[in-house]
Amino acid sequence: MTLQNLKYMVTVAETGSITEAARQLFISQPSLSNAIKEVEKEVKFAIFSRSRAGIALTNEGMEFMGYARQVIQQMDLLEDKFITNLPKKQRFCVSTQHYTFTANAFVEMVKQFGQERFEFILNETRTHQVLEDVKNRFSDLGIIYISNSNEVVIRKALEDYKLTFTELFTVRPHVFLRAEHPLAHRVSVKLEDLKEYPRLNFLQGNYESAYFSEELYSTVPAEKSIKVNDRATIGNLMIGLDGYTISSGIFPRYLQGDMIIAIPLDEDERMCIGYILNENQELSELGQIYISALGKYNKN
Repeated sequence: MTLQNLKYMVTVAETGSITEAARQLFISQPSLSNAIKEVEKEVKFAIFSRSRAGIALTNEGMEFMGYARQVIQQMDLLEDKFITNLPKKQRFCVSTQHYTFTANAFVEMVKQFGQERFEFILNETRTHQVLEDVKNRFSDLGIIYISNSNEVVIRKALEDYKLTFTELFTVRPHVFLRAEHPLAHRVSVKLEDLKEYPRLNFLQGNYESAYFSEELYSTVPAEKSIKVNDRATIGNLMIGLDGYTISSGIFPRYLQGDMIIAIPLDEDERMCIGYILNENQELSELGQIYISALGKYNKN
């Protein structure tokens, strides 16, 4: 197994296409396919699954790719230090549920880091993918929440993946609404008050269940429900359709400034927001800077 082959594999994984990976790597598709087969033969399992829809990582392949990326990163550091004499290029990746405050903390971390060369990744994604990203070492850390309703399932998933959860802060859930919403004048609202309005949730893909939902009370039936992929769309639907979503209430400005407000939800539940790491993993220097930036949003 060569370093070049590992780079080939990572490029295929990132593009999801042998054709596109071959184009980026300036090699032929047959040569790239043969390189993949050689590595799979050596490790004795399939790293990629092939179908008419394209190519994707297998479960074993995701774990393999996490280690492959580490090898490549270490080699890049070695070359920078002893061959090219360039300043060290630092890589840092956070996978997170869809929170505005995680993006704001990321901005603060990048400003504070201030070195010449870096590769930073902020991956706002589905709950289960956050766990996968940290488990497979694609991400240095992940941000999720635990509540009374999802705790048993989430902690079982953390145990299965050999991940640890560290609490940052616990908050009372809030309802996000447009500033001119009929309920916007309320000091607080109850679930009953929201029945006639569209509920906005983030899609969770193959793990579409209340336990992996990013919103509390997903088990409560809703007559009107819309599921989306990104924060900007949720903001647009709040403004255009009087929709609502339930989240932390921390920095509730999304991308629409003062057009979106947050009102406390008067129900008996809390959100414990924290970060996840692999067992026996310590926070890196950049991880510590990022977590420190997150701490500023503690609303206790």
